[in-house]
Amino acid sequence: MADELSPTRERIHEIIFEADTPAGKAFDVALLILIILSVVAVMLESTATVSARYGRQLRSFEWLVTILFTVEYLLRLFCVRRPVRYARSFFGIVDLLAILPTYLSLLIPGAQSLLVIRALRLLRTFRVLKLVHFVGEASELVAALRASARKIIVFLGAVLTVVIIVGSMMYLIEGEANGFTSIPTSIYWAIVTMTTVGYGDIAPQTPLGKILASIIMIMGYGIIAVPTGIVSVELAGVVRKGISTQACPDCGAGGHALDAVHCKFCGAKL
Repeated sequence: MADELSPTRERIHEIIFEADTPAGKAFDVALLILIILSVVAVMLESTATVSARYGRQLRSFEWLVTILFTVEYLLRLFCVRRPVRYARSFFGIVDLLAILPTYLSLLIPGAQSLLVIRALRLLRTFRVLKLVHFVGEASELVAALRASARKIIVFLGAVLTVVIIVGSMMYLIEGEANGFTSIPTSIYWAIVTMTTVGYGDIAPQTPLGKILASIIMIMGYGIIAVPTGIVSVELAGVVRKGISTQACPDCGAGGHALDAVHCKFCGAKL
């Protein structure tokens, strides 16, 4: 059984992972501001005129934020009982990816552009300023998506079969003379048409081809509604429960019910 956290580690855990204390809320607000500023800095650096004038300052700021995030990441690993489990969790991986691009830029020029992945860290801030309700809504949505995953996979398999058949038919009907140079190209056209995107780079020219295209367009409207209906049904069946801001002291996971006694991910006592 994991040892109890020391007072120092417990205090750091409370500040970094919790949002129901003044210190925890202040930390999350500061983190929110820092994340937004760092993402804006990365986007500004990609603008030639801004980069030419303020490039050095923006790069210095990126390194400062990266160092701060690195210290924060190490503190997160330090204050949980099972750092490996936290490192493998979704937020653990996001926290790591938020700092790696800057270090990679020393070896791969331009890699710092990947720092925009830090925007994913904004998901943590739903706990701040009474935004905990968003955490509950997000948990319900994730549960509905997981429950409908198999149905959607089967549906996508059926759609893929249809576009392969239609693409092959269109290749035979139109041929290379009308832009359908191969079956893969024709399948690309079928996908673009069925999803109602319609780039217009390839279009049927023969009457039979236009009839087939019209059928695919009409089918597209019905197909788009199917996955939406699947997720809606599953979402309606999700039981709504209150979500706590408390994070597991072992693995750092959040999203637990208000009356939860043990972590639903690792089983540790909350």
